[in-house]
Amino acid sequence: MRRRRESKTNYRRRKAMVLSRLPFLSVFISGKNVFVQILSPRKEGDVSLASAHSRELIKFGWLGSRKSIPATYLTGLLAGLKAKGKVDKVILYTGLRRFIPNSRITAVVKGLLDAGILVPINQDTLPSEDRLKGKHIADYAKYLLERDKVAYKAKFSNLISKALNPDALPGHFEQVRNKIVEGFEVKKA
Repeated sequence: MRRRRESKTNYRRRKAMVLSRLPFLSVFISGKNVFVQILSPRKEGDVSLASAHSRELIKFGWLGSRKSIPATYLTGLLAGLKAKGKVDKVILYTGLRRFIPNSRITAVVKGLLDAGILVPINQDTLPSEDRLKGKHIADYAKYLLERDKVAYKAKFSNLISKALNPDALPGHFEQVRNKIVEGFEVKKA
């Protein structure tokens, strides 16, 4: 029970996950990045089948935050495309964290689903398409620009410094998503 005391493992969930004999999805969200792994439980330890890190999105031209809902969706999509052919179905393992509908973890799951990996989840808990594209961020940027330009520049200084207008985030999301999908279609052929 040492790992439970250290707040690392929920043994009840871990036992149910291992007994299912299915690969599982693990999502770690840090202060700047998202790390997604698809693991297979084994006696000697979990084996990684596929993984993706939000820093990989830079190769595809992503300029936004690497821990936002659009970035977590793209990271899940990337992990799902990498796992395609190795695994067909996975289960979500949150460990000690609570499952929160419409969260960044559910955005990762939506990315996996769009990549063709089956994840048993209630569709009502997944974020909407507008939220996945970052429309809520663009709307907030417009709101701040109209009300308080100092707060706008402070909140979106990272995007502005990279020459990306926050209003253009949904379009930028679509470009990066298409590059990711096309990159894996080229690898298949």
